[in-house]
Amino acid sequence: MDNLNYGIIGNCRSAALISYKGSLDWCCLPEFDSTSVFAKLLDENKGGSFEIVPQGDYTIHQEYYKNTAVLVTRFTEGTNIFEFHDFMPRHHKMNGKYKAPPEIIRYVKYISGNPKFAVKYDPRLEYGIGETSHFVKKDFIASLTHEMKYDTLFLYTSFNKNKVLQGEVLTLKEDGYFLICYNEKIFKPTTEKMALELERTRVYWLDWVDKTPTYKKFNEQIIRSAITLKMLTYDKTGAVLAAATTSLPETIGEVRNWDYRFCWIRDASMAIKVVSELGHKNSAKRFLQFIIDLMPDKDEKLQIMYGINKEKTLTEKSLDHLDGYKGSKPVRIGNAAYMQKQNDIYGILMDVIYEQILSFSNDIENIEELWSITKGIVWIVNKHWQEPDKGIWEFRGEDRHFTFSKVLCWVAIDRAIKVARMFGKTHKIEKWVSLEQEIKKDIHDKAWNSDVNAFVQSYGSRHLDASVLLMESYGFIHARDPKFVSTVRAVEEGLSNDGLLYRYKNEDDFGLPSSSFTICTFWFINSLFRIGEEEKALAHFERLLSYSNHLGLFSEDIDFKTKRLLGNFPQAYSHLALIECAINFSNKDREDRIMESIS
Repeated sequence: MDNLNYGIIGNCRSAALISYKGSLDWCCLPEFDSTSVFAKLLDENKGGSFEIVPQGDYTIHQEYYKNTAVLVTRFTEGTNIFEFHDFMPRHHKMNGKYKAPPEIIRYVKYISGNPKFAVKYDPRLEYGIGETSHFVKKDFIASLTHEMKYDTLFLYTSFNKNKVLQGEVLTLKEDGYFLICYNEKIFKPTTEKMALELERTRVYWLDWVDKTPTYKKFNEQIIRSAITLKMLTYDKTGAVLAAATTSLPETIGEVRNWDYRFCWIRDASMAIKVVSELGHKNSAKRFLQFIIDLMPDKDEKLQIMYGINKEKTLTEKSLDHLDGYKGSKPVRIGNAAYMQKQNDIYGILMDVIYEQILSFSNDIENIEELWSITKGIVWIVNKHWQEPDKGIWEFRGEDRHFTFSKVLCWVAIDRAIKVARMFGKTHKIEKWVSLEQEIKKDIHDKAWNSDVNAFVQSYGSRHLDASVLLMESYGFIHARDPKFVSTVRAVEEGLSNDGLLYRYKNEDDFGLPSSSFTICTFWFINSLFRIGEEEKALAHFERLLSYSNHLGLFSEDIDFKTKRLLGNFPQAYSHLALIECAINFSNKDREDRIMESIS
């Protein structure tokens, strides 16, 4: 497979990736950041998978059941037709909470004919370290390992368990199921019960989507991206993951391989802002509580990222026994970036707090805590904004005065002033306005390079950086300001490659970047749109959408030449930016129709 042709299924507790051929190649249980039970994605031989082997010349078609996270893989050979409906159960319980157990249901639907298939059921627990042993019991197949800790996986099925484990041919005459569980079941599953779980899960997602506005343009792409963002949220704490995977490389064969199964404050805040715009306020409220819980002291500094259960230490290490995706080593778990200093996170968080208060002012709990956090953020920014940091791209070398970090320090104070006005805390405003103006002047004086006619990556440099395009969307500068227009032009000339953008082109800790960072192209499209080049922006957007995989999903990066997807998958960053672009185009279409009706 030359592309990340995978679908994601999930239930806001964990997630799994299933290939376009129906092979379950990645899943960690019981939670997103647990050790893997299937990891063929990271090692063809040692990772483990659950593959479907149709007996004959079958064509395969895969799509999501509309407006849900239920993935349907259809196998057809003449009149011999069957489907796998893959999902992780999620639905409402009688007490108002959600049922989201650590399990995968592969519901096998008989359509017609006399279809035959075998399965290769080969879980490799604990990232495939050591041996996983399998035992056929009365009600299930148990898979065990003692390598890192005592761990067990259970498979319940309506098919003959010995045939399943031996990979023998199964003849399908009626619906059946495979149920992969982290915990042993108290009550024995049946095909009827699995069918009910399927219907309940479909209804959950249909109901969730029904709460999302309908857009005239790109509605299908907005919905798929919104569902993907929802699947990357961790219900228990409100954390939002950057992606569902670890160590998928930014470039094949290189070492830019990172574990993204954590909550970056920046990524999560941006995602929550978009999800809130779509009307899903509960996700926003849970994320705000996640932040409040992380800041018990008013002057405590935020880390740039945390574990999904609020862990602060995310020690990075390599799994040297795994070959890596397409041979790209190392495979990493944990992420040393948690120790980095990135001053932009305060502005991004403050922007989310402001938007939530603005949108849900009558329905936000912990309003006093949010005001305390606001004051604490201003205190921290005032004390540290003039210091260098690692920046949005997490350079592992020396700290610099990154323009994006400075702009977001300005955003933090600007939003704090707005919040103070909303709360009637006028005694704070005068002092904060002075700080806001000081930061703004500093950026205009030191980040603007008249030689390249653009705002540059860091103070005193000549390097262009796609992140500076966000200064307009955060309100630092007007879209039609000549400085911003010329910055967009410079970025297009210097960072665009066949319509795809580099983050930057200067050498970093690992050499020169060699793939496009997907979110940067979306930022560029938005910038073109904002400076008035709407038709050009739309053409770029439609071309970029064509580079998604067969299900409309995006990873972190795109190869400039082949357009294959690279990097961790699916990427929250990419999908939140897709939604922002799509909403811009849809709203513009609505505005044009209103103006036509007036005229």
